[in-house]
Amino acid sequence: MRWPLLLFVVAALAWRGILPGAAAEQGVTIPENRDDDLRVFYADGRLVKGAAALQKMASDAELVLWLAGNQYFVMEDLIHRFQQDHPGLDVGVVTLPDGLLFKAIQAGGFSYAGAAYPGKPDVYGTVDLGNLKVLKQAGLADRYLIYAHNELEIMVAKGNPKKIANLEDMLRPGIRTSMPNPVNEGIMKYARPVLERHHLWQALSGGKECIACQSTPSNWFTAVHHRETPERIVTGLSDAGIVWKTETLEAIRTGRAVEGVALPAADSRRDEAIYAAVPLLTAKHSQAASQFVSFVGSPAGTSIYTRFGFVAAGPAEAQLSAIP
Repeated sequence: MRWPLLLFVVAALAWRGILPGAAAEQGVTIPENRDDDLRVFYADGRLVKGAAALQKMASDAELVLWLAGNQYFVMEDLIHRFQQDHPGLDVGVVTLPDGLLFKAIQAGGFSYAGAAYPGKPDVYGTVDLGNLKVLKQAGLADRYLIYAHNELEIMVAKGNPKKIANLEDMLRPGIRTSMPNPVNEGIMKYARPVLERHHLWQALSGGKECIACQSTPSNWFTAVHHRETPERIVTGLSDAGIVWKTETLEAIRTGRAVEGVALPAADSRRDEAIYAAVPLLTAKHSQAASQFVSFVGSPAGTSIYTRFGFVAAGPAEAQLSAIP
């Protein structure tokens, strides 16, 4: 084989993820140490995580889901219940910030730990209906359903030692905040307008839009807020941060010394904050994709989400509808 042709073949294999560990620049980069957000749930009970899971999604998975990351703690119960109805099905799941997933769909895959993993999901789960309109325009999706709602609140240390009672308190002198980044974390679609309405955004952001950065001496913008904010609060790096209510409940459930400060209805966005499931038109496993979307909108799927603190969608919302 001639050298130019050999080099071309090697490059093509690396891009397809067939050469494990091949260096790559293609695809959207997943933040380091996110193995717990990259999983393959095998029908026989095995669980594979991390880079190995990304490889197995291409070779083994018979359904691939990319879901907005703040659902990560629901996945074990949800997938196992779905597999009861569909025995023998191996399911790959990526739970990362919504904006990162959306960019990865557009870019055609991920890179992680120096290797490229091309592809698209069968089902995309988003909190941003605006993303769906873009996918529709690109010919990638035409239907969706809403299966859950959530609400914003302020996470603080257990006992609320800083006596934070409202959004304005987060700007008191000496209060250190941990906030979702405004670049790719879907929660900011809902939180930022609230902060702007209270005239707090500029002081919190310092005019910066960045990921994993100190936007001001008092505020940290996370890369993955639902992982970082509880950790920063319990370790004393931060005093407060806007999160979804379900994230506070999960942190408490796993033994974190935190609690939530409820927000008024107008600020919690409870009725507006949606979780939508979208079967992509490019799905390699279209039948399984349709079955999963129907499942999360069903009473069986909804009951799992509500058990973790999500708010059930209304019957009309949980029906497949055309993307506007």
